[in-house]
Amino acid sequence: MPLPRAVPVTLTAAERTTLNNRARGAKTAHRDRLRAQIVLAAARGRDNARIAVDLQVTADTVRKWRARFAARGLAGLADLPRPGRPRRISELTRAAVVALACQLPAATGVPLSRWTGPELLAELTRAGTAAELSVSSVLRILAEHPVKPWQYRSWISPRAPDFEARAAVILDLYQGYYQGTPLGPGDRILSVDAKPSIQARSRCRPTIAAARGRPVRVEHEYVRHGALALLAALDVRTGKVFAATSDTTGITPFMDLIGQVMSRPEYKDAPRVFVIVDNGSDHRGQPAADRLRNAYPNAIMIHTPVHASWLNQIPVNRPSARRHARAV
Repeated sequence: MPLPRAVPVTLTAAERTTLNNRARGAKTAHRDRLRAQIVLAAARGRDNARIAVDLQVTADTVRKWRARFAARGLAGLADLPRPGRPRRISELTRAAVVALACQLPAATGVPLSRWTGPELLAELTRAGTAAELSVSSVLRILAEHPVKPWQYRSWISPRAPDFEARAAVILDLYQGYYQGTPLGPGDRILSVDAKPSIQARSRCRPTIAAARGRPVRVEHEYVRHGALALLAALDVRTGKVFAATSDTTGITPFMDLIGQVMSRPEYKDAPRVFVIVDNGSDHRGQPAADRLRNAYPNAIMIHTPVHASWLNQIPVNRPSARRHARAV
């Protein structure tokens, strides 16, 4: 018996563009990419057997999607609706789950800051609307919308009246400018910050190195050695981190860290060293800027606006600062 002839496929310019995007898209689902490749190959006049070999699928698969596209176009490449088992959870219950998740717990008298799946189920049970629910079903209902009440994003309103002007100074430095003039090759930019109350701990027994078939072994118990403050300075241009630890933050530890950096020839002999800091008590206001300039005449202190310490680069690089602090 002769094989049936392959269904001819022709593409419009718009269809070809859409299929090419699907076939080349890095985030395209595998099934959509495969179907697009089948149709594109069919449009080039290739027979089903060759397409099946090239794409490593069966000829029946090629024949199926080729025929669907020929009959319905791009819509034919979508999955057909499947009946499946009827939903057991009513639409009213689903709406109640979403409505509760979109309320703050305090609005219902629950002493929580954020909802979790179990807490939502407990509250729905108290309200008498959770007879057919479980924690997993609650989470599935929220995922359909999507609603994630256990996540949050904070915000803060800048209160500095000259926020834009002060922020622009720092942003210009990162771009290589100060007061509208390009920075010189010898100019340096330091981003400095401190993190207090870091727990200093040591393991009771030495860590055992990895071996063949065995990961690194770390003793579970540890000994507390009190709390330390971590002070770190990041050279924005080179990425080098300078770090120091002290019992607490303050003017003296801050100036000691600056002295550690400024004692190096590349900073001591630099035309200008811009020191970007937030508004912490150990380097706040004009007195701190004057104190720094008196100690190091080539140093210029730049304060971030209030509530804008995120303009300072060193908080973003705190993990590397901590590693450097452990090394020293």
